[in-house]
Amino acid sequence: MTQTEDHARLVWPLQATLGEGPIWVPGEGALWFVDIKSGRLHRFVPEGGESTSFDIGGRPSFAVLAPGGGLIVGNGNALQRVEGGAVVATIATIDMPAHNRTNDATVDAAGRLWFGTMDDDETAATGRVYRFDGMMHEVGGACTITNGPAVSPDGRHLYHVDTLAGQIWRFDLAGDTDALVAGTPFVTIDPADGHPDGVTVDAEGCVWVGLWGGWCARRYDASGTLLTTIRLPCANVTKVAFGGNDLRTGYITTARKGLSEAELAAQPLAGGLFAFDAPAPGQPAYPVMIG
Repeated sequence: MTQTEDHARLVWPLQATLGEGPIWVPGEGALWFVDIKSGRLHRFVPEGGESTSFDIGGRPSFAVLAPGGGLIVGNGNALQRVEGGAVVATIATIDMPAHNRTNDATVDAAGRLWFGTMDDDETAATGRVYRFDGMMHEVGGACTITNGPAVSPDGRHLYHVDTLAGQIWRFDLAGDTDALVAGTPFVTIDPADGHPDGVTVDAEGCVWVGLWGGWCARRYDASGTLLTTIRLPCANVTKVAFGGNDLRTGYITTARKGLSEAELAAQPLAGGLFAFDAPAPGQPAYPVMIG
């Protein structure tokens, strides 16, 4: 199968320290995402190019749809409800070490929130994967930096990233979802190519991953074959999300974290929000089932 390459275009020169957790909100025609290290939530409306930032404090790491409108944001050790760019309630907390925080997340078609935690110092293997469906369940996936999870369109598979090991895992969700069992390696990233960061799965069941230190995002088919590479003008690429009325516009968050002064001078667009024309639509976003 022929591999293809394309280049992303800059849509917001934000210079986020650690841009992450993008989500398309169809009712608003807007993409929301976070800057973990700056404690900010960002909103971008492609029609007209409106961009707004909100200081919510803490270490917000992902945003997903809340039932009835607004967002659920993972922040530190908590899941918070956000409306109009402001935190209005804490809906749950996570029992975990004080040096841990939430990281990446997704919501499946049943409304279950799957998210990972990580050691904020990036040294201890205290990260785990959780499922929230009104109650909190620790389901496995021990590693230092979790990324994903992401769920296939048919709901059969969950993809989980062990970033430091360079490994994307695939788990079977057909049975008991209280534990991630029977995981198999899906894709291993050569450290020379970067480290796998956030993942998402499009409507064709293909897996997109941002490569930290890799200057690109990649698309793999369900067999793990590389199909597409989207090149960026900055090294630290974090996650892909899909937006627009047809979910055919890909958005990519990036980061300035970890870059030296010389590297930042050579990468002035680092931390920006980028877009590209996707070869397939993304999956629709589902609201979290709170209970």
